[in-house]
Amino acid sequence: MGISVSKKRSRLPKVEPQKVNYFGSIVSMFAYRIPPTLFILFLIFLWSSSTTIISGNSVHVCVSSRKLSYHYSLSAGANSSSETPASPINGSSSCIGAHHLKYIIRKVASFVLENPLFTINFKNGIKKDKDEEFENAVKDVEEQLKTHRSWISTNTSQTCDGKGIYVYDLPPKFNKDLVGQCGDMLPWADLCQYFTNNALGQPIPNLGKCWYQTHQYSLELIFHSRALKHPCRVYNESEAKLFYVPFYGGLDILRWHFKNVSNDVRDALALDLVKWLESQSPWVRNSGKDHVFVLGKISWDFRRNPNSKWGTSFLKLDQMQNPVKLLIERQPWEVNDIGIPHPTHFHPRNDEDIITWQLQIMRSDRKSLVSFAGAARPGSTDNIRSTLINQCNSAANEKCRFLNCSSGGCEQPASIIELFMESEFCLQPPGDSPTRKSMFDSLVSGCMPVLFDPFTAYYQYPWHLPEDHGKYSVFIAKEDVREMKVNVVERLMKISMKERDDMRRYIVYELLPGLVYGDPSAKLDKFQDAFSITVNNLLERVSRLG
Repeated sequence: MGISVSKKRSRLPKVEPQKVNYFGSIVSMFAYRIPPTLFILFLIFLWSSSTTIISGNSVHVCVSSRKLSYHYSLSAGANSSSETPASPINGSSSCIGAHHLKYIIRKVASFVLENPLFTINFKNGIKKDKDEEFENAVKDVEEQLKTHRSWISTNTSQTCDGKGIYVYDLPPKFNKDLVGQCGDMLPWADLCQYFTNNALGQPIPNLGKCWYQTHQYSLELIFHSRALKHPCRVYNESEAKLFYVPFYGGLDILRWHFKNVSNDVRDALALDLVKWLESQSPWVRNSGKDHVFVLGKISWDFRRNPNSKWGTSFLKLDQMQNPVKLLIERQPWEVNDIGIPHPTHFHPRNDEDIITWQLQIMRSDRKSLVSFAGAARPGSTDNIRSTLINQCNSAANEKCRFLNCSSGGCEQPASIIELFMESEFCLQPPGDSPTRKSMFDSLVSGCMPVLFDPFTAYYQYPWHLPEDHGKYSVFIAKEDVREMKVNVVERLMKISMKERDDMRRYIVYELLPGLVYGDPSAKLDKFQDAFSITVNNLLERVSRLG
C-alpha cells in the first residue's frame, strides 16, 4: 500500500533574539558530535561515579579520575576555598562543589529536553541502534541456516552401510513412565486418548483412512516409534554412526507446568538423564556430538528464565551444548537447535496414500479467499489477532471466514481441515510463540499460509521448507497490520489466479510429502516424509564429524 509523503518542508519555531548562552553553545558543540546513547551514558557515569563528602560546613563532590594524581576539590560551603586538597584514597579523583555538579547536569538535561534537534537525534540514534542490532541478529540466524542446509543429504542410496542408528534403551522413568502420567498433565484435557495408536491418536473417519486426532505434543512418541523400526537401526554401539536418545523432555515439562513445585523438582529428571548418559561410553567418546534428542515443545520451554517457574533448564546445561536438538520451534541463535515440522493429522502408510490426498486437495472447491482459525489475544497489546479478526469479519461477500477457537470451534480437527481445504489463503499470526502447528495443517490442506513474523517459519525449518519462502507463503509484516497500514484481505485479493495456482502446485506436489510423519509401519518408496528427511540429514551431518 503506497504511503504519501508531503514535500513541504517543516519550519522550526521562531526564536526571539537573546543573549548568547556560552554554556549552551559549548554543550551544543559537544552534544551534536557524539552518538546520543554515549552522551546519556556519560551523564549517568558522571553522576554514578561521584562521591559526596560533607565536612563541617563544606560539601565536596568527588569524581574519580585516572588522570589526576591527587584529590582536587572545588568545595561549596561557608568556609570553602577555591582549592582544597583532599586526603588520598584508592584511585584518584577530582572534586567539585555539589551545587556546581548539579548545575551542570541540570543545564545539560535542560538543553537535551528543550532542544528539538537533539531530541530527534537521540530518538533516531536509539532506533538506529535497535535496527542495527536486529539486522546483525538476523544475519547470525541466516548464517546458521546456511550451515543447516549444508547438511541436507543428496545421497539417494538405500543401503545402510556406515549409517547405523543406535536407539538407547533408557530406563523407563525417562519416557514410558512419563506417558503413564498422561491423565494428569493438563487440567483441561486427558492426553491419554491422544497417545493411542503409537501416539497418532484416534482415527478421524470422515477425513479418510490416514487421518488421526494427533496432539501437537506427540512428536517425541511418534519419532521414537519410527526410529525403533528404521531399517538402519543397529543394536551394537560399535556399529552406530548416530545415537538417538528417546527422552520425552516435553512430557517431563508438561507434568509440572500447572503444579506448584520447585525448580529443583522440575529439573531433577533432566539432571538424572545427563548423569546416566555420562556413564555411557558412546556419549563420553564424542562428548555427545553424534547424539540427537527430539523434544516435542518449543526451545524456550527448555531454557527457563532464572526468575520463572515455567519449563526446565535442560538445554542450558553444559552437557547439552554439543548434541543436536530437534524441536518444533528452535532457538534461532543456537546452531545445534534444528526445527522440524509439528505433527499434523495426516499419517500416510504408502506412496498411494500421499498421491490420493494430493489429487483430492488439488480438486477441492476453494469457496473462500481467506480464513483464520484461532482466537483473539486481548491481553497482549503486541498481538495482531484482534485486528485480523476485525478485518476478516468486515470483508464483503464472505471472502474471509473466521473459526473462533475460544468458543470450542477448533476442538474437532476435521472442522479446521475442512475450512482450510475450502480456502485459498490461511492466516497464521503468532500465538504464544512465533510458530504454529496450524501452519502445517494449512500446507497439508493446500491452503497457502499468510505469515506475519519471519520467525514463524523462515528461520525455523531449513530441512523441510525452501529458502525462497515466496514459493509457498505470503508475508505481511505484523507492524503494518498493527499500525493499520494494510488490509490483509484486500492485499490477498490482488494476488492473481496464476500466482495462486503456481504456489498451490508447489506446496502440494513438492512440499507436502516432506511435511507429514508417516504411519510407524509406513513404507514409502517414491517419497520421503518428514521423519526420513530428518534422519538422512542427521546422518549426513554426523558423517562429517570424522
